Amino acid sequence: MLKDVKTGNDVTIIEPVNLYGCKLCDDVFVGPFVEIQNNVVIKSKTRIQSHTFICSNTTIESNCFIGHGVMFINDKFKKGKLAKWGEWDTTHIDEGVKIGSNATILPVFICKGTTIGAGAVVTKDILEPGVYAGNPARLQK
Repeated sequence: MLKDVKTGNDVTIIEPVNLYGCKLCDDVFVGPFVEIQNNVVIKSKTRIQSHTFICSNTTIESNCFIGHGVMFINDKFKKGKLAKWGEWDTTHIDEGVKIGSNATILPVFICKGTTIGAGAVVTKDILEPGVYAGNPARLQK
């Protein structure tokens, strides 16, 4: 399903997908079985692999790679309860970030020059470039 999706030039979408209320800039690739929710912006030359879920209030800058089955989460279950509609946190992935398959990304900022290993769980902002892996994700090198 594609609903209210704004696309730039040369965007490739491999269906089936579930995209609604999002913006895909020039040269973005979206693989099959991906869901991208409203208020998401995917900047140019970014590749989203299959089975990935990108929740509302997420921005992914240019030249990023998002592996298979990556899950973005925008509700940290604060104060012992789920956030109400409109109270969700934001996620910002800076330019050139690479995220390995099956990683889980909570509402965080990830800086330019960062690689997230497969299966990592990112629970806090990453402000120093490098390779991060584990649960929770920690700087490896």
